[in-house]
Amino acid sequence: MTVTWEEAGWERVAPGVGRCRLPVWDCTAGLVVGADAVLLVDAGSSLAEGARLRAEAQALTGRRVTHLALTHPHFDHVLGAAAFAGAEVFGAEGADAAPAYGREELRADAVRHGLDARAAEEAVDALVRPHRTVRGELALDLGPGGRRVLLADVGPGHTAHDLAVLVPGDPGVVFCGDLVEESGEPQAGPDAVPSHWPAALDRLLELGGEDARYVPGHGAVVDAAFVRAQRDALAARFGVSHRS
Repeated sequence: MTVTWEEAGWERVAPGVGRCRLPVWDCTAGLVVGADAVLLVDAGSSLAEGARLRAEAQALTGRRVTHLALTHPHFDHVLGAAAFAGAEVFGAEGADAAPAYGREELRADAVRHGLDARAAEEAVDALVRPHRTVRGELALDLGPGGRRVLLADVGPGHTAHDLAVLVPGDPGVVFCGDLVEESGEPQAGPDAVPSHWPAALDRLLELGGEDARYVPGHGAVVDAAFVRAQRDALAARFGVSHRS
């Protein structure tokens, strides 16, 4: 028996497309439902959080998650991935070998941000890296009825390996990962590439267009005007030129 987005505590963003805001770090997870397949965008910060997302996705769709897209290799987006046995996992080109996927780096980052040390250790021990990496763009068919999504390697920016997910429709939806943040200033850690970040946001705007709904890695769903304003703010913050 399936439940509605609202009953599951998810926000319906477009027909067959939803997202939830996970507790503690306000990290977004997205869900795209096709006729034969179910795509999850990002997996949460721990095995327990991944298991919660798996159960909620099953309740919403009546099927298991078949595809998992990881927008970038930070702990709050990837450490739940091992909960999705059998799912095909995607990341941006190079993400499978990214330094941020180093066992000690991920564990230390998670604990530094407040994840229980035992939960961090357990998740890192079971870590799932992307099975397929995307260079440029990759169209993913979720079954009959025309539901296709586009995985796009739009980075570097927030990290060296930023993947966006475009779901065409009316409206279109773009899952941005942490290239866009609404609940606070975008975070630029040691693996950020500030010189390229505004260009990555230009690419997001090209993908989605003026009428799309843009889903940030943290915070509320935004529009193209918000993405443009954040692009301009990042360009000013880092002294980077960009297209107008």
